Amino acid sequence: MAVLSNGQRITSQTAGRPRLLATGYFFLRNQTLTSCGESNRLMSGMTGSSSHETPTGANRARTVVVPADREGQRLDNFLLGQLKGAPRSLVYKLVRSGQVRVNGGRVKAERRLEAGDEVRIPPVHLAEAGDKGTPSPGLMRRLEAAIVHEDARLLALNKPSGVASHGGSGISFGVIETLRALRPGQSLELAHRLDRDTSGLLLVAKKRSALTELQALMREDGGLQKRYLALLTGRMPDGVMTVDAPLHVGLRQGGERHVQVRADGKPSLSHFRALERRGGHSYCEARIETGRTHQIRVHAKHIGHPVAGDDKYGDPEVNRRLRERTGLRRLFLHAASLEFTLDNGNAPYVLNAPLADDLREALDRLG
Repeated sequence: MAVLSNGQRITSQTAGRPRLLATGYFFLRNQTLTSCGESNRLMSGMTGSSSHETPTGANRARTVVVPADREGQRLDNFLLGQLKGAPRSLVYKLVRSGQVRVNGGRVKAERRLEAGDEVRIPPVHLAEAGDKGTPSPGLMRRLEAAIVHEDARLLALNKPSGVASHGGSGISFGVIETLRALRPGQSLELAHRLDRDTSGLLLVAKKRSALTELQALMREDGGLQKRYLALLTGRMPDGVMTVDAPLHVGLRQGGERHVQVRADGKPSLSHFRALERRGGHSYCEARIETGRTHQIRVHAKHIGHPVAGDDKYGDPEVNRRLRERTGLRRLFLHAASLEFTLDNGNAPYVLNAPLADDLREALDRLG
């Protein structure tokens, strides 16, 4: 075990002596899911419909009671479902200003709702957000071609780098808005997110029950196995390097998110393993046991091997040299595979997304 100057623990093992993690990093486990019990605050006779509203006029606030099938959903995502067509930036503004209340109190956008919670939703005139139109035909064709798996429960696609998971912050159309334009009338919800610059597997639930199960799996240790591929700058040591360093999300001027390792951050655990070395750099797999914002990128920087092409946390000079040598012009981070089980352990999924051509070509040019 090595201890960095700030006291964060980093352990490194040789390939012959891997540490057995309780979360199932080296061994897959079957997961048994139990459905959320109905809250005793849930209104008698409630069905699986999206909401129950109190009678209101068009220009009055309304109160929506959270149904059982929305238990565990984040407030911001719940509001996006209630305010069809509203940009995410408007939803955050409503929450920050206190116009949205849960059980009479102010809350944060990431608050997890419980069945029976009463959500106050202010009147919103969506015309003020502007007419966003429809996604471009090129983007629609690109995402249609990116779908790598689809069944009755969910859809998985190999998200291209540069495409946001959802709209907002000046982005009119992300993956979810474009898929909804491609599949009008279908119920589609993001099960998780990827950074805009990260490519790879992104899950979209087609049924509320699948979304609930996936969210429950993500809250369990080892419930959903995520494997990423990344080119880390410099020479990584052999074996598995485990980074246990809490992450804090801050905002810079203009609202840009910037993540740092800080003692008051949220617990975050990542594992890196070098697969091969190319041109003095390390082609690695990364597995994460928590899903924090920019987790792999910040942990990679924390151990002195930032992700190649990372213009936020990387080394500008190294990125410049790589760009000249290999043509790499974006973040070399790819969500390569996902393994999980739905339907109480009866429906196993093993999903894979191949590296994009530009990343493969960059590797080949490194030699």
